[in-house]
Amino acid sequence: MGNRPRHIGIIMDGNGRWAHARGLDRAAGHAHGVQAATGVYRAACERGIEHLTLFAFSHSNWKRPKDEVEMLMRLSGEFAAQSQADWKARGIRLQVIGELDELPTTVRRAIEATVDATSAGTAMVLTLALDYGARNDLLGAVRALAARAQAGLLLPEEIDEPLLRRELTTGAIPDVDLIIRTGGEKRLSDFLMFESANAELFFLEAMWPEFNEAMLDVALEAFARRQRRFGRTAEQLAYGG
Repeated sequence: MGNRPRHIGIIMDGNGRWAHARGLDRAAGHAHGVQAATGVYRAACERGIEHLTLFAFSHSNWKRPKDEVEMLMRLSGEFAAQSQADWKARGIRLQVIGELDELPTTVRRAIEATVDATSAGTAMVLTLALDYGARNDLLGAVRALAARAQAGLLLPEEIDEPLLRRELTTGAIPDVDLIIRTGGEKRLSDFLMFESANAELFFLEAMWPEFNEAMLDVALEAFARRQRRFGRTAEQLAYGG
């Protein structure tokens, strides 16, 4: 696995279906999903992955039943609070992308406290996407740039890709190299769409609570076999072009 991704993004899909297949309620599926998330961040850190982004709660998930939304919010806060000591010990730094201000106060405070407590971590950056949607994030960035241009602080011709990137909530993380999605679906679902322009995509039939480090290794091995050309030809890469 010499060709290793710097940044992995994971769409953690299938918690509800996993629970339904076992006669459990959806809350049990999400609880087991948290266990899978713990296993995967530990495995990623041990394998030298610099950035891991987990799609924890999408901007569209507010449409779900109120009790499920409340449960997902609670689990997110508990995950951050209960993992804080482990993250500090492993040198993992937590950050968040999305609309953190829209989260319940208790959840936001728990996450912000863990972000502060792990800020010195250098082994890996773990990013939680909470109330996140790529389109919504891009819209917010465009509005911010438009406001600066309207105020005379920015000329339209000065707007370029790096400037746009800095306005996104993802501005502090590099482009994603590998996106893994569990649950059998084959779509991005508004996850890191701008940042995944050159990402490799890996889809698994396994539901998220079933995901483990062996599956992560399968994805890493598949990534290592792919030739990433970024617009160049295979011949150019072979000769260092």
